Order: sequence, then C-alpha cells, then structure tokens
Amino acid sequence: MRTLEGALKLKEISYIHAEGYPAAEMKHGPIAMIDERTPTVVLAPTDILYDKTQSNLQEIKARKGPIIAVTTEGNTRLAGSVDDILYVPATVDPLYPLLNVIPLQLLAYHIAVARGCDVDKPRNLAKSVTVE
Repeated sequence: MRTLEGALKLKEISYIHAEGYPAAEMKHGPIAMIDERTPTVVLAPTDILYDKTQSNLQEIKARKGPIIAVTTEGNTRLAGSVDDILYVPATVDPLYPLLNVIPLQLLAYHIAVARGCDVDKPRNLAKSVTVE
C-alpha cells in the first residue's frame, strides 16, 4: 500500500505517471519497463522482506535503471547498489509503512515544485468528495 500512496502523490501533484507494485510482482510486467531513463523508487526497510527486495535491485541494475531507495537508517548494504538513498528511522516492522510514505510524499512534492506545478492547487482534483 505504501508504494501506491507514493505513486498517487506523484501523479496528483507532479502529473508524472507512476505505478506502485509489491516487490513480489516486479517480475510479472514492471521489469519490462525498466531502462536507463526509468527511475525506480524501491522501499527497502531492513524488515523481514529485505532480502527478497535485494534480488529486485539486482534485476533493475542489470537493466541500467536508476534506483532511489528508501531504507532504514544505518543500512550500509545498499550504498553500492543504488543511485540515491533516503533514510527512515529504525522501528518495528508493522510501522515501516507509516515511515516510508513520508519520504515518498516529500519526493513527489519536490518533483512537482521543480516542474513548476502548483502543489497547493493540483489540477482536476477536488478537495472533498461529494455524493449526490
């Protein structure tokens, strides 16, 4: 779910197409889109799924895809495998989704500002949902 939130924010405020996928689904379609012009944001906290995420990083690197990783503070194992690293504090596994979404939202915000988008008034978005 956390990757979906990051992709949603990127679409909503920077107008860039983005998709969120669980790591287990990387080899079932998204990997075909990876090339040197397609950055991938990988959520890789040092939780129970960390080792499985490492194989995805190798697949992306093999296709020369740039990688931005969000990982746990103090994790030095990604340094040579990724292009940029954003750190979140260490916590218990169930809380990583809450921490990981913050850098994704900030990334979307800064990309939108760099593109000259008005982040306070995203186009075609309602501030509230109404039902008639």
